[in-house]
Amino acid sequence: MHPAPSIILFTTLSGLGFGMLAFLGLDVPAPRGWTAFWFFLIAFALAVGGLLSSTFHLGHPERALKAFTQWRSSWLSREAWLAVASLVLMGLYAIGLVFFDTRLRIFGIAGGLLSLGTVFATSMIYTQMRTVPRWNHWATPILFLAYAIVGGALLTGRVELARALLPLLLLLQVFAWIDQDRHEREDPSNIGTATGLGARGSVRAFEAPHTGENYLTKEMVFRVARKHSAVLKVITLALGMLIPAFLLFLPFHHALAAVAVLLHLAGVLVQRWLFFAEARHVVSFYYGR
Repeated sequence: MHPAPSIILFTTLSGLGFGMLAFLGLDVPAPRGWTAFWFFLIAFALAVGGLLSSTFHLGHPERALKAFTQWRSSWLSREAWLAVASLVLMGLYAIGLVFFDTRLRIFGIAGGLLSLGTVFATSMIYTQMRTVPRWNHWATPILFLAYAIVGGALLTGRVELARALLPLLLLLQVFAWIDQDRHEREDPSNIGTATGLGARGSVRAFEAPHTGENYLTKEMVFRVARKHSAVLKVITLALGMLIPAFLLFLPFHHALAAVAVLLHLAGVLVQRWLFFAEARHVVSFYYGR
């Protein structure tokens, strides 16, 4: 699939933002006063910024509000409702902490859980797609939630928890890549199923369906070289988990913590680029790619 920058930013920033909001709402003790103000400002900026970036992928951004109308059948619509509900509740929780030194615990718990629900709904937009075997896999929702939780721990200063979670995330990501490769290899789709001629025997393409590019070949038949994929996976693990974990085991300093957060963010961006670039839509078989 074509790795559109707007969607990469959306899934990365919103995941980190809602992961941070989940920690702020569910963790005890909660920050108060101006400390809480800056934590919530960063979390809302990431969450809302990520959501806004997703609209740039729409052909008609002015119709984005229509996404709220299909909540019975669309994970995109459910994500929109969950995002609004979590932002409203966490906003009320933040107001109590910042301006009234009051901890409205019910808003924090509900908002934190809805924040994680928003990340899950985002992941299900891709998980439900049976036409993309690499996405239609257990790892998609688990990784989306795992990256949100680890990012939330880093951004809220839970150093000891982040130290423990970063190596676990590395192992989870490596296992997921291996199992996604297996799942994609074992998928029964081929040029026979793509053309509907498989029942007649072995099918092979005599020539390409057409000589020029079209929407499908640009958006759904994107290809990344295997050697480049391997290098980018190493970069993901190094920037996203290994180096941040190493920095957190050094004597604590705010500058080191900030570098760890920025490196993790860079690693997640690379991981999300690969998430789209490696995904192979079954329509690719029709085009012999």
